Amino acid sequence: MRGSATDPTSTPGHRHLRRTVGPLASAALLLPLLGAVPAHGSTDSSAARLQHAFATAAADYHVPQSVLLAVSYLQSRWDSHGGAPSVTGGYGPMHLTDARTALATSEHFAEGAEDARGDTARAALHPDIEVPAAATVPARLTTLPKAAELTGIPAEHLRTDPAANVAGGAALLAAAQRELGEPLSADPADWYGAVARFSGADDTATAAAYADDVYDVLRTGEERTTDDGQLVALAAQPKLTADTAQLQRAGLRTLPADDTECPRSVSCESVPAPYAQFGNDDYGNHDLGDRPASQRIKYIVIHDTEGAWDGVLNLIQDPTYVSWNYTIRSTDGLIAQHVKAKDVAWHAGNWDINARSIGIEHEGFLANPDAWYTEAMYRSSARLVRYLARTYGIPLDRQHILGHDNVPGPTTSTVPGMHTDPGPYWDWRHYFQLLGHPFKRTAGKKAALVTILPDYAANRPVYTGCTTKGEPCAAHGSSEVRLYSDHDVDAPLIKDIGLRTDPTNGVNDLSSRVSTGQQYAVADRWGDWTAIWYLGQKAWFRNPGEEPTAVPAKGLVVTPKDGLTSVPVYGRAYPEKEAYPAGVPAQSVVPLPYTIPAGQKYVVGDEVPGEYYYAVTFTTDSHRVVVGKDLYYEIQYGHRVAFVRAADVTPEGSAR
Repeated sequence: MRGSATDPTSTPGHRHLRRTVGPLASAALLLPLLGAVPAHGSTDSSAARLQHAFATAAADYHVPQSVLLAVSYLQSRWDSHGGAPSVTGGYGPMHLTDARTALATSEHFAEGAEDARGDTARAALHPDIEVPAAATVPARLTTLPKAAELTGIPAEHLRTDPAANVAGGAALLAAAQRELGEPLSADPADWYGAVARFSGADDTATAAAYADDVYDVLRTGEERTTDDGQLVALAAQPKLTADTAQLQRAGLRTLPADDTECPRSVSCESVPAPYAQFGNDDYGNHDLGDRPASQRIKYIVIHDTEGAWDGVLNLIQDPTYVSWNYTIRSTDGLIAQHVKAKDVAWHAGNWDINARSIGIEHEGFLANPDAWYTEAMYRSSARLVRYLARTYGIPLDRQHILGHDNVPGPTTSTVPGMHTDPGPYWDWRHYFQLLGHPFKRTAGKKAALVTILPDYAANRPVYTGCTTKGEPCAAHGSSEVRLYSDHDVDAPLIKDIGLRTDPTNGVNDLSSRVSTGQQYAVADRWGDWTAIWYLGQKAWFRNPGEEPTAVPAKGLVVTPKDGLTSVPVYGRAYPEKEAYPAGVPAQSVVPLPYTIPAGQKYVVGDEVPGEYYYAVTFTTDSHRVVVGKDLYYEIQYGHRVAFVRAADVTPEGSAR
């Protein structure tokens, strides 16, 4: 059954239709052209307007409705976003693109005080950059004007009217089919080439990966309630095959052979970040390494670009700039690899995390809730992360798959300037479903731990500052839940002393927010409220039984050892002084301005050795990985993770 108050572990409003049964199957058999029908009610009901629009457009343009539905699902999951554009200026359920309305941006590493390298052994890195001017607009970003020409529907209607938008998408698919010299067949198997062309990709690998995803949706089926409350269904066709040979006639380029580190199920190209000297013995924009032989790769860090694809890819090729390992394009999920996994990119603002992680940028914008990510990008990213996790033994949980906003400041002075992407609008719940590790209840009702798990679509906390400081952001689903100092929405918000400011509802203010998938120890309960230990305080959030925002969990926690009134918290897990060999300056082990008071408990993500990668010169002969005897626990301390010395705490419970 779908999510409800009696089933808090499932995803409300969404399920796969892996079997076609009953009336739905019968209707699908009677409508071979359409291939899908509303699962409930008639097409005249207000909840089925969009389903009816798909049926009408399919009939008008002679496109199988199932193909139209599956393409739209991969573009937008059938959401309309109130007529707001995606990160690449795409509109409506079919994600018709209009580059003239795409958001003008910079790039997120150019903003704020964070030093992306985050290594106090070197001077802070704050590159001066100029975002390149846009070149010729690619065809993938101008599908809406073409749809307007094909249909005669005004561009404004295509942007704002979901039914018109679906008609535009159907017209584009039919045009692509005709351009390939293929008939307007009622058989979904005959549309593979047109679907690949619809992606807008200009190479066969990316177009094929996109089309394969669409046909996967066709085979599994989907049912979902959209962002405007409409139920849309696509019947499963598990035995469907596709004429993949059509792609050879699509006139697309072939990506050059390279040695990118990607799964075969995605399209991946190499856009190398330069390792080069410049200026007075300076170099960039990453460090050479020998991972995982020299150091375990323990984390994957999820970023958003705050910039458009072409400009961001120009920046990554600048040796005076910073770096990350991969970038993923929104329109079609194309992946570009920049830095090999063995090497250390400068991306997380914390050298210890950089040395143990891989960074992935997603074309997107934190502070624009309706500048939405496509399903194509979510799926491509999930496949990449699954591949990396399998290759390097990285657990698929929120203690190891981090947002940039979960990375701790390495020192007290850096805490206020740490970045906050991908922000409250990244859908962690859906992302982990795609990773094959959905968050769920793992313990009884009065468990000592909770996993944060709101219903993304229904969870709409008010944020401010998306466009104007202090002004409310557009109402939108969110992965995050707000924390209060008492069980009352009028109580003060929880304060983060490290930020040195009073807490606000600002979209970039992480003082008093927890995120989907994060786990915390329960400190108290009161009616519909639950308290957790957070930043050394008891923090409350609403958690009503009929609409839970967290579910019971089990796991390992740490608490200060008997006799200690508190223990320090660290932003990096560096070795003790005695571990450093001659020629490698010892790095100070300085706590952050936080503690864990006696009696409080925090969930453990991992046990890590004290390590430091010394790499401050262009030549690698002096590079060293220093490993100490001190052990640390990575814990979920606040919104960000942190570290405590194993010698200071006592573990309780058991690992998940």
